[in-house]
Parts: sequence; C-alpha cells; structure tokens
Amino acid sequence: MKIRGERECTECGTRWSYYETGSVGCPACGSLQSVGVDERTEHTDMQVAFDLTPVRNAVDEVESDDLAERARDRCRDYVRRRGFVNAGTLRELDDTYLAATELLHVADIVAREIHLDEREELYFLALLRDADQGERPPVADVPTSLRAARGLAYANAVREYRRDIRTWAEDRELTTSQRGALETLGEHVTRIRMLDGDIEPQAAEQLITATRDLTNGLRGDEMAFSQAQERLTSLEFGET
Repeated sequence: MKIRGERECTECGTRWSYYETGSVGCPACGSLQSVGVDERTEHTDMQVAFDLTPVRNAVDEVESDDLAERARDRCRDYVRRRGFVNAGTLRELDDTYLAATELLHVADIVAREIHLDEREELYFLALLRDADQGERPPVADVPTSLRAARGLAYANAVREYRRDIRTWAEDRELTTSQRGALETLGEHVTRIRMLDGDIEPQAAEQLITATRDLTNGLRGDEMAFSQAQERLTSLEFGET
C-alpha cells in the first residue's frame, strides 16, 4: 500500500519516519495524531521482530512436537507480517525470511511426526538455533525426508516476493524481457508447488539465486539480469 511515511505530530511538532519505527505513535509524546509530510510511497515492509530465544530456552523442558508448535507459531506470525518494499525501495529476498519460512514448514512436520530420526531432529534444531540470525543449513545437510519442506518453503517465499516485485513495478516501465523473466519465475514457482516442493535442495537454492539476480537486474544491473535469464532458462524440476 502507499502511505505517507514521514510524519509530523500535531500535538508537539515532532517529526519521525514510520518507515523506521513502524509506529504511528509520536516517539516524543505518544500522540496518535499526526500528518504526513511527504508523498505517498509504496510500503509493504512492516517492522516486525523475529526472536526464537523463548523457544530455544525450552529445548530441555518440552518434547519436540511441543517445541515445533511454538516455533511454528512464531515463524507464521513473522512471515505473515513481512514485506519487501520499503519506502518505495525493493529489498532483497533475505536469508532470515527464507530460514523462517523453512522452519515454519519443517516445524509443521515435526509437530505431526510420531518418530523422528536423529538427522531430522538435528536439522530441526539447527534451524531453530540459527533462523532468527539469518542463517540456513547448507544444501548437503537437508535430510531426504525434509527436502520437500525446503522446496515448498522457498517456492512460497519466492511467490510472496514476486508479488511485491509486481507491486513495486506498478510505477515503472518494465521491458518485455523483464516482464517475461518475471513470468518465467512465476511458472517455476507454480511447478514446484504442484510437486509439493519435492525437488532437489540444490534446485531450490538455484531458484533463490535466480530470484536475487532478477531483483538486481530489475534495479538496472544488466549483467545480473542476463544471469537471471540464464538461470531461469536452465532451471529444471521433477520428481526423482
């Protein structure tokens, strides 16, 4: 949505940026009465904290399914409120969002699974340990039984990110090639979702790389755009 992010309090005259604070309340006096002093700008990136510390602190106190439910709830709230356009600027598809999305899907499996093998449990705990720090387990560590969770998580993340790209691009003139690349990205997302995410982890990672190259390309980096086109063309998904 488009908002006037630079605010001025009508009570005390303090000016602040909603883009930075994420609050309509005046930081000086707390008043909710303010006016916008800038032009309306596209903004979907809400200020939202992502902290898994309370969940991690319960590792030795509760069973894995209970732990997973707590992690899932925090990830769901974070992912639901996140966006990628900040004051008219398109942000990166960042690792914290990807890790949170993957933990959301993995935790859902863990919460429903009666028996976890050691590798599955260690992978879940690795995500829980590092997701809010923007760190993701490497491709080689993904258990076969959880690869669909990563594939579907990344497809969903790219789907939401692509939606914000289209919002950001509404006030811009994309070239035919750029619009084509964006459509191809959407087709890949649809294909992965039809496979319920059951693709090789390396392919899921290539989807993210292609998306990031495309982002830089849409910002004007011609080399990155060419790389994005090549990656999108070479991406293949299928059941194995």
